[in-house]
Amino acid sequence: MRKKQLIVATVVALSASMMMQSCIGSFALFNKVKSWNEHVGDKFVNEIVFVAMWILPVYELCFAADLLILNSIEFWSGNNPALAQTKVIDGKDAQYLVASNEAGYTITNLTTKQVTRFNFDAKDNSWSLENNGEEVKLFTYVDDTHVDVLTRDGSYTRVELSQPGVLAYQQLVGVGGVAFALK
Repeated sequence: MRKKQLIVATVVALSASMMMQSCIGSFALFNKVKSWNEHVGDKFVNEIVFVAMWILPVYELCFAADLLILNSIEFWSGNNPALAQTKVIDGKDAQYLVASNEAGYTITNLTTKQVTRFNFDAKDNSWSLENNGEEVKLFTYVDDTHVDVLTRDGSYTRVELSQPGVLAYQQLVGVGGVAFALK
């Protein structure tokens, strides 16, 4: 009996130490389910779904999965698998598989199997386009109201994030001015 109590105490202590690593985590799965519920219908439908999801233990299972598995993966790898999303989009000429995660977007043409990546670099707060093994930095956030944007000649110009700023940039490079990066 004493050995069993020691095992239980050890398991509890190890579990507590794992939960106290100073990593709260994003609880992405739980928040995705909660966010979905907020958009199901009006407030009365949302409340019915909310109560049903507590009774069925959907919320409890999502919270436990986040707490014990997904937040640990996020802590050690920097990525939470629950944040990744995939969607098929019908384009004018083809269907595209768009997969997104914290690092950006992967767009795959389902007909030609061509893959294009939009990569976000958190270090310098920039977005790049990767196509056929080549990567081109499209723009870098300077502050909340300005970005440095790629121009046709390969240089960068500072653009104000406002309607006049975007119109000035469109005039500078022409409509679809970043299309050269896709070639």
